[in-house]
Amino acid sequence: MSEFDALKEKIRKFVADRDWDQYHTPKNLSMALIAECGELVEHFQWLTAEQSAQLNATTKRAVGEEIADVLLYLTRLADVLDIDPLAAAERKIKIN
Repeated sequence: MSEFDALKEKIRKFVADRDWDQYHTPKNLSMALIAECGELVEHFQWLTAEQSAQLNATTKRAVGEEIADVLLYLTRLADVLDIDPLAAAERKIKIN
């Protein structure tokens, strides 16, 4: 099992343990994903390009947590829709 598949399984168990499947529709997950992306952007909103590349440890840790939230919601959305995001990324790279 790949690390990515293991992450999907952890998320599935986390969701099942809380009976959240009923709420994890593609619509709801995509809305939650965009909200988390907004929280990620907030950390960079008023920084210069140079400042954004030189985050202090506290901000970098907070940014890491937002990146994790984005990854978790994106992974869950892909799982619910039965889309392999790694294969989709490979196809998209070829297209680009």
